[in-house]
Amino acid sequence: MADLFTLTLRCPERAGIVHAVTSFLVNRACDIVEHQQFDDRVRGALFLRTSFSCPSPGVTVADLTREFGPVAREFEMEFELFDDRTTRVLVMVSKAGHCLNDLIFRWRAGSLGADIAAVVSNHEDLRPMAEAAGLEFVHVPVTQDTKPEAEGRLLELVDAYRADLVVLARYMQVLSDDLCAKLAGRAINIHHSFLPGFKGAKPYQQAYDRGVKYVGATAHYVTPELDEGPIIEQEVLRVDHGHDPRALATVGRDAEALALARAVRWHSERRVLLNGNSTVVFR
Repeated sequence: MADLFTLTLRCPERAGIVHAVTSFLVNRACDIVEHQQFDDRVRGALFLRTSFSCPSPGVTVADLTREFGPVAREFEMEFELFDDRTTRVLVMVSKAGHCLNDLIFRWRAGSLGADIAAVVSNHEDLRPMAEAAGLEFVHVPVTQDTKPEAEGRLLELVDAYRADLVVLARYMQVLSDDLCAKLAGRAINIHHSFLPGFKGAKPYQQAYDRGVKYVGATAHYVTPELDEGPIIEQEVLRVDHGHDPRALATVGRDAEALALARAVRWHSERRVLLNGNSTVVFR
């Protein structure tokens, strides 16, 4: 059976790029399974995602990366090649369990597009949920004084569980700039879309006081700028005057779970390409 690979790239927009990519694949008897591209005419850049099967036995990502090098240099491409290995996810939580519960459900149903390797938390509250699903639960308490040691422990766990992606599923600790830099492009956070409109404590009470008509959530990559990372997915749900703060929070939790699950799946399927402080998402 032919091995499956995915190529993603970004480069300056010019003629001949797609021809060069498809010629590279045809010359190796590869079969294109899925192809998507986006021409960003504002930034003058082209983004491309191509999944293909390769009949040559024993071919590796390293082989294809080396052979694709001359094409990439000619067109000034920033590219990555991936095999079909399933993405391993380390989920971080605090006390709220709605996002973790949703991720576990989708993982067990086979629709998450990734494997959950373990759950890490600064509290013990969600241990029963994780262990009931057969997942290892690691408690890493965090205080102001122990934060550097806790973050060092987190990086050790990323290595120990061979995690490709860290998911902050309502993890209520701000990561340091240093840790954000080390996890750049491989850590996803979820927050309610009231930010920056309703900052601080009790955002749903603030939203209720203002009579909002939509509740939403934003899944984005983690950066040192709090809740300002490149957006992967957003979900909005309509509400009305009948929703009190508790009802708004319930709807908000649904939006958070939906947006986060999609972001995790799309990242794991190599469908998200960074475009400055934004993203291109090939759904």
